[in-house]
Amino acid sequence: MKGIVLAGGSGTRLGPLTRATSKQLLPVYDKPMVYHPLTLLMLAGIREILIISTPRDVPPLQELLGDGSWLGMQISYATQSNPNGIAEALIIGAPFVGNDSIGLVLGDNLFYGAGLGTQMKSAIASTQGAVLFGHRVNDPQRYGIAELGGDGRLLNIEEKPTQPKSNLAVTGLYFYSNDALDIARSLKPSARGELEITDVNRSYARQGRAQIVQLGRGMTWLDMGTPDALLEATHFVATLQRRQGQYVACPEEVAWRMGFIDLQQLSALAHALGNSQYGSYLTSLVNEHGLA
Repeated sequence: MKGIVLAGGSGTRLGPLTRATSKQLLPVYDKPMVYHPLTLLMLAGIREILIISTPRDVPPLQELLGDGSWLGMQISYATQSNPNGIAEALIIGAPFVGNDSIGLVLGDNLFYGAGLGTQMKSAIASTQGAVLFGHRVNDPQRYGIAELGGDGRLLNIEEKPTQPKSNLAVTGLYFYSNDALDIARSLKPSARGELEITDVNRSYARQGRAQIVQLGRGMTWLDMGTPDALLEATHFVATLQRRQGQYVACPEEVAWRMGFIDLQQLSALAHALGNSQYGSYLTSLVNEHGLA
């Protein structure tokens, strides 16, 4: 499976913060936002990832993440010149994906919870169509909402429904079989002029090939696309790290725990970060596991 992080868009909801920088480079407490979708795909076991962003924002993202070799990964880059919709990421990413299945995550989504990696790996193992992830919300009128059949199958997705059929919002994490590329290519732009990922998901639902994994009460999903949401995510990450002493969305640690790099490589990455709080955390991991 290949991974795609869609880190494009103009970020207008976060203006003027995004006037001179990518939304995905804004800090969420002590790390850039893009670390969250990146580590999510890493936890799913995906080691080849394509970052899609604007022509302006690809160079600084590339400066931050490089080719991924420092994480035992391969990271590639592509541009989305205009915000033509999430589904366009599948078209742009087609040469990168080749004949593989696809894990797609939005660059401003945060997911957190015990067992999330296991859930994603299970989804990948069973991907014969589309596997989506749903999260209960109090205000379903603001989201794409899943309509489920009596057997729990995904029947349809309604965008911002006035009379929602459930409280289950479809999040920005999607796993697809390879034919998602053809489905995306066949789409016509919506009324707002975009290629809608909801239309891709509906196509799978009509074929009876879409399933939705419900993220339980112990799981958190945050969309960081507004100033209030970004602040909420920052407080969430800061609180977790202070209370637990464990970092959230730390790619160096995830790469080591997933076996992408060894303890010696983790030690080198910690040393490169010097006396920063982040570097000290990585050093503590190295020392704790026997490499002084």
